[in-house]
Amino acid sequence: MCAMPRSKLIKQVIFRFGMGAVLAGILFFGSAGTLRFWHAWVFMAILFIPMFFVVLYLIRNDPALIERRMRTREREPFQKKSQIISTILYFLAFLIPGFDHRFGWSSVPVVLVVIADVIVFLGYMLFFLVLRENSYASRVVEVEKEQKVISTGPYAIVRHPMYVAALMIFLFSPAALGSLWALSAMIPSLLFLIPRIKDEEGLLLKELPGYDEYMQKVRFRLIPMVW
Repeated sequence: MCAMPRSKLIKQVIFRFGMGAVLAGILFFGSAGTLRFWHAWVFMAILFIPMFFVVLYLIRNDPALIERRMRTREREPFQKKSQIISTILYFLAFLIPGFDHRFGWSSVPVVLVVIADVIVFLGYMLFFLVLRENSYASRVVEVEKEQKVISTGPYAIVRHPMYVAALMIFLFSPAALGSLWALSAMIPSLLFLIPRIKDEEGLLLKELPGYDEYMQKVRFRLIPMVW
């Protein structure tokens, strides 16, 4: 159940959505020094247009999840450090493509840009499927009292499908933005996923009833037959 009044929740969602779009525009076009950066326009459309409809869907069908997703403060010491470092790297990863575009550091063929855009879009669609399946998919690592193990939908294939979606989005964002140099910031940020997942699973095993049985049923964390 959503503890926040719906009107207040909607206002906060609109504010954060708007600020996210504005910040992305500042990072992309400010670093590029021009609005003539078609890679960034397409990338923002791929993210923010589906995001708009996903937010509308969740406000109507699962406002409690929206409220959970708005919590950003981690509780565990390792997760706090990981969050800070990852945030810095994400900012760099979205600044570098603009500078790359301005100074011509690298070039990505248009066909690869289009392929990367498609994969980013598919990653966001997987992200939506995860949210629709798991109402407790918070931004932070936590276990709520009434939370239950989810083993259906994407969770029947791997234990952490949300991180799979994140990998698809973040790994292919540099190519979608026409920048190979952006990988220098994006790849290190993804390295934090492995210890984050292991730390998260330790918490789930400790606090979420039935998670040990779920781990036996679904053996792989991110990639079937690999890990």
